Amino acid sequence: MSTSSRTPSGASMRTPRRKVAGLGSARSGTGHFWLQRVTALANIILVIIALPIVISMAGGGQEAVLSTLRHPLAALVLLLLLLSMTFHMRIGMQVVIEDYVHSEGTKVLALIGNTFFTIAVGAAGAFAILKISFGG
Repeated sequence: MSTSSRTPSGASMRTPRRKVAGLGSARSGTGHFWLQRVTALANIILVIIALPIVISMAGGGQEAVLSTLRHPLAALVLLLLLLSMTFHMRIGMQVVIEDYVHSEGTKVLALIGNTFFTIAVGAAGAFAILKISFGG
């Protein structure tokens, strides 16, 4: 700190905001917070809609499951649920990694792995639902 930012008595003239400037983003956590809450709400709504679909397939054979999943509305609901849940999972794991992994290199690798894993899970699930839905 330069001597010009101090008073003759030695007290700092820097404001509290100036003291923390450059130490990280203030407000970036708010977007994550709300995005996590919105995806949680979407998951609740989609689970409530998907539950009767899944229950109707319980106890049925493979043909009953395939017949149900070939209906466009059932496939759409399950696809939206899968994508919403994987996105919510990615956000939640990102917060855990950022909070509890302290080594920068490990943190970056974990965040990259988290993103690739959720994309792989979402893509594999979406592929399976779409393949069944289109009769493949």
